[in-house]
Amino acid sequence: MRVYVIRLKWRYLFLALLVALVSLVPQLRGPLIISVLSRGRLVPIYSVHTAEQKVAFSFDATWGADLTDEILSILDEHGIKTTFFLAGYWVDKHPDYVVKIAAAGHELGNHSYSHPHMTTLNEQGIAYELQKNEHLIEELTGQRTTLFRPPFGEYDNQVISVASALGYHTIQWSVDSLDWKNLSSDQIYERVMGQIKPGSIVLFHNAAPGTPGAIRRLIPDLLNKGYSIVPVSQLLHKGDYYIDHAGTQHPGKGGS
Repeated sequence: MRVYVIRLKWRYLFLALLVALVSLVPQLRGPLIISVLSRGRLVPIYSVHTAEQKVAFSFDATWGADLTDEILSILDEHGIKTTFFLAGYWVDKHPDYVVKIAAAGHELGNHSYSHPHMTTLNEQGIAYELQKNEHLIEELTGQRTTLFRPPFGEYDNQVISVASALGYHTIQWSVDSLDWKNLSSDQIYERVMGQIKPGSIVLFHNAAPGTPGAIRRLIPDLLNKGYSIVPVSQLLHKGDYYIDHAGTQHPGKGGS
């Protein structure tokens, strides 16, 4: 009887903690996932386990817009749709390009509002960064964001948990083009081609000088190798899935 009472007390304590956590995150939407209560370290999605020859291109927009038209033109020439992760201050500065990217049929992802070090924020600060940017993007395009890429690639259990509670998949990358280091188009091309495989998520930036020339070569060469290039959400598994310790998303139930 005493054991039962102790278990009951722990159950009520768990529920109280759950309610307290939810109350710290305003305006929740979508299915609530309190993943911070999972065992072990939480991991975002770096890549996807798939037998299909498909990969995702993604572009972070945090500075500049001068090369965006050229990138959009190259993508359109090949009928390719990708994902653009937009920082909110970039959205404020370039609303016309936000509308243009969405109108071209590309997926929009949330890259926070002010591009802070998210691991230094509390739950309310993380939620504010995501929700402020989400509202800006939705007001401009009518598109709801469901993918979140943490600034600087920095995350912890709290960041992933709050993002999940707000309806977001936290997305990293498995192939870094290093275009942000101002590599040449040839260097970017060789780097991506040397690492890409089915299920890869490739990181580019819309304002890196070598990026347009690199994707101008990468797209036809990947298509000739039998790859399809899709937005990140079309690469992800739906329904039951798990993410292994390396950040690979697998279909079905697994892990611990």
